[in-house]
Amino acid sequence: MKGNEAFAEAAIRAGADGYFGYPITPQSEVMEYLMAEKPHERTGMIVLQAESEVAAINMVYGGAATGKRVMTSSSSPGISLKQEGISYLCGAELPCLIMNAVRGGPGLGTIQPSQSDYFQSTKGGGHGDYRLLVLAPASVQEMADFARLGFDLAFKYRNPVLVLSDGAIGQMMEKVYLDPQRPRFTDEEIKQNTPWATTGKTPDRERNIITSLALESAKMEQHNIALQAKYRQMEEEEVRYEKIGCDDAEYAFVAYGTSSRICQKAIQLAREQGIKVGLMRPITLFPFPKKIIAQMTSRVKGILVVEMSAGQMVEDVRLAVEGRVKVEHFGRFGGIIPSPVEVVEALKKQIIGG
Repeated sequence: MKGNEAFAEAAIRAGADGYFGYPITPQSEVMEYLMAEKPHERTGMIVLQAESEVAAINMVYGGAATGKRVMTSSSSPGISLKQEGISYLCGAELPCLIMNAVRGGPGLGTIQPSQSDYFQSTKGGGHGDYRLLVLAPASVQEMADFARLGFDLAFKYRNPVLVLSDGAIGQMMEKVYLDPQRPRFTDEEIKQNTPWATTGKTPDRERNIITSLALESAKMEQHNIALQAKYRQMEEEEVRYEKIGCDDAEYAFVAYGTSSRICQKAIQLAREQGIKVGLMRPITLFPFPKKIIAQMTSRVKGILVVEMSAGQMVEDVRLAVEGRVKVEHFGRFGGIIPSPVEVVEALKKQIIGG
C-alpha cells in the first residue's frame, strides 16, 4: 500500500469515528481512500470533505469534544491554516489525530517531499504555550502503526497527536501488516472512559463545558501550569527512538523520517570506506530524545544532522549536546531528497575533516 492509504486503513481499524479533511497534494490519497472504502458501511465511521482546512479542524474540535476518535490530515500549507484550531484543541485538552505529509516550502512551494515543518510541529505553530505529541514515521508500516498509537496517546494525555510524515513516505508503496479491526467506542464506553466529554445532560450526569477560555489571569495561569506538567510527563514516559550501528560508532548521524532511510545506506557506504558511523533516529520529535543524544557524546567524535530542510532539528541536537562534540548540519530543501553519497561526503568534509 501507499503510505497515505496505509494510514487511512489503519485509522479505520483503530476504531476511528470521523475524518474531516480537505484535499491537498501529496496527502490527498488519505481522504480519497476513505471515500472509496466507505467505512460508514464497515464501522459507521463518518468521512467528510469540509469546505476548507479551517472548517475541517473545527469539525475535529467538535467531534473530539464529544469523546469520539476523530482525525484530519493535510500537507504543509493546509496544516498552517489549521494552526488556530490546533491551539484551541490543545488549550481545551481534546484528543485527536493529525497527519502532515510535508511538502517543500515556504509559501505554496512544491508538492515534493520536505522536512521543513519541524519547527511548526515541535515548537507550537499556533499561539500560546502548548505542545503536540509528534510521531515521525520512516516507513509505510509505521504510517499504519502510528495511526493506532496516535489515537491511544491522544486519549492517554487528552492532547492532539501529530504524525509528521512527508511526500515520499506518503507516496511510496511497501508491504504492510495491518492490525485487526478494533471496535469503535460505544456511547456507554465514552461516558465511562471519557468523563470530561460533552455527552449532554442526563439524570445521572451533569453537562460538561469544553473551553480554552479563562478571562481571569490566575485561572489561566493554573491551567497553563497543569498543561506544562502534562508535557513534562510526556517527556518522561513517551520518548521513542531507534539506534542503528551505534555500538562501535565513532561518528553519528541524527535523522528522522525519509532522511533516516537515506542515512542507513550512507552508513553502509561509509563503513565500506572504514568510517565507523551509526544512526540515532528520533521517532518522537516531541518529546525529543535529548537525553539519549547527550549520552552519545561520551562515545562519538562528532554528529551530522541530516534533514530535508535548511536546518531545524539540528538546533535541538545542539541543545542536547551542549558543545561536548561537534555538530553540523547537512540538508537539501525545496523538495530535493539527498543521496547517500552526498551524506557520506558531508560527513567526511564537515565532521571528520572539518
